[in-house]
Amino acid sequence: MTLTIGTGPFGPRSAGTFNFTREGPRHALYWEPSDRRVRVVFKGESIADSRSVMLLHETGHLPVYYFPLADVRSDLLEPTDHSTHCPFKGDARYWSVRVGDRVAPDAVWNYEEPIDGCPPIAGHVAFYWNRMDQWYEEDEEVFVHPRDPYHRLDVVPSSRHVRICVDGELIAESDRPMMLFETGLPPRYYLPLDDVRDEVLVPSSSHTRCPYKGIASYWSVKTSEGVHDDLGWYYPEPIEEAGRIRGLVAFYNEHVDITCDGEELERPVTRFSKR
Repeated sequence: MTLTIGTGPFGPRSAGTFNFTREGPRHALYWEPSDRRVRVVFKGESIADSRSVMLLHETGHLPVYYFPLADVRSDLLEPTDHSTHCPFKGDARYWSVRVGDRVAPDAVWNYEEPIDGCPPIAGHVAFYWNRMDQWYEEDEEVFVHPRDPYHRLDVVPSSRHVRICVDGELIAESDRPMMLFETGLPPRYYLPLDDVRDEVLVPSSSHTRCPYKGIASYWSVKTSEGVHDDLGWYYPEPIEEAGRIRGLVAFYNEHVDITCDGEELERPVTRFSKR
């Protein structure tokens, strides 16, 4: 969500300004080595285990790990007839992953003969993240997609006065928010539960995963106008780097009205604006 997507410098909605005119194609590919040991697990078997993974950044896409063929269990791969064409990389061929009686169809691909102008991705394969069971960077499980080395997250205590309203009703007010600054997203205000009106929060069964924060649980919000599903969230057990937000609740800036130090903030437009 940094170099080539969203508001990143080479993304479609770049938030900054260069001191030069960008030349070259609008669709960028950036291929770089990663120093991390990365493992892919399916039905308890390590399908890939590499200290030489490459990371491909591509306009409009999350970064993707590519593994040298030598670091992949070829005995667990079955070639298929499936193929796809990318105008920026070429023709991809596919394999399914089989371990015992479980099969992940067309879960692995590579570009045997990438087109001119594509980085040297031949000799490497990539996996559909959600078709595998677990992914690890070193010995820590990672969710959703690779952790982008250009993505940053900072959690800092603040004394800003924050008021949050839904349907014109005050639902939370705090002078002690934790502010979370994350690349490509608006600041998030994480508030102690004591600063949120008890009667407005409705437990939700929803959960999401974030590679940078962990597994989130959700609150719906009840006002006199009705119930707004999954409007707030919290991390019961965030990963260590985001430990300061443990148990605090945040609300979608995109769907609530926030006043900070007396200034009413505009609702940002992000991928969460449409839910």
